[in-house]
Amino acid sequence: MRRAFSSRWLISSVSLTVGAGIGVALAAASDARGSPPIPGGLLHRVPIIPVPSVHAASELAPYPRGPSTPSRSAAAAKYGLPSLPHVTSREGYVMSYDPRNRTAAWVIERLNAETVRGASERGACAFREDDSVHAYHRARNADYRGSGFDRGHLAAAANHKWSQKAMDDTFYLSNVAPQNPHLNQNAWNNLEKHCRALTKHYENVFVCSGPLYLPRGANAQFFIPRSVFLRQEPDGKMYVKYQVIGKSHVAVPTHFFKVVILETQRGGVELRPYVMPNAPVDDKIPLERFLVPIESIERASGLLFVPNILHNTSSLQAITAHA
Repeated sequence: MRRAFSSRWLISSVSLTVGAGIGVALAAASDARGSPPIPGGLLHRVPIIPVPSVHAASELAPYPRGPSTPSRSAAAAKYGLPSLPHVTSREGYVMSYDPRNRTAAWVIERLNAETVRGASERGACAFREDDSVHAYHRARNADYRGSGFDRGHLAAAANHKWSQKAMDDTFYLSNVAPQNPHLNQNAWNNLEKHCRALTKHYENVFVCSGPLYLPRGANAQFFIPRSVFLRQEPDGKMYVKYQVIGKSHVAVPTHFFKVVILETQRGGVELRPYVMPNAPVDDKIPLERFLVPIESIERASGLLFVPNILHNTSSLQAITAHA
């Protein structure tokens, strides 16, 4: 089913402002450190920074010194805020980290014919802790040992053959999540290969990947094949239940999403949203069976994609599974 979105959509100005603000802040921080820019200007080219929608908020100014009377909200922040969005820019991707679950909330990357080719060697890479994450909230290799789960990439290593450094960056444990080995090595791997193959037909392929934590029995709304349906609990209710592994209690997602944004040579934009369960999946099932309505991912993840994409284009063609 193909649907055309137009600029008549009501775009949340707050979400767009937050998304733009994150990009500007990251770019400014990179310039201030004197670090080299991301090849291709990733932060400037990404048509979307998926952020949770915000309905009401007031800016928190730094706590003022001196005799002036602070606002109540500023006074509440005197000793700092317990958390802020943890957005990190790497050589070839941008990531938002979820410290509670010890995995990324989302990872976005831009692929094209140049980035998927090169002499980088996967054998020269090794999974490692992300020391930019507080020690309380980071995953460790020991968490995965004996767990029965693979360290499943969100930004795939093979997407960044253009640079050894970029490929190395995909091996931070902040860019992986516990993934069923059969899924990681078969159906999910096929989806990653499909994204790379799309670079032969599209000018740019933006890929945003992340985990989902859904109630049992939620698969029906995602049009996931009947062979991997999950049922409700015996009491008829749905619960969000997921395993954690290791001493760090790394959360095991129930599902994974991959939102693919395609830029055509003529300036058009296509959207292909996928969801797969974190379970063995027959790799002979066509990938088209895992296409879902984008609003399903937006509702389940707390992220927004369409409003931010429409900030950069007046029309959008969304491709989802056939009804």
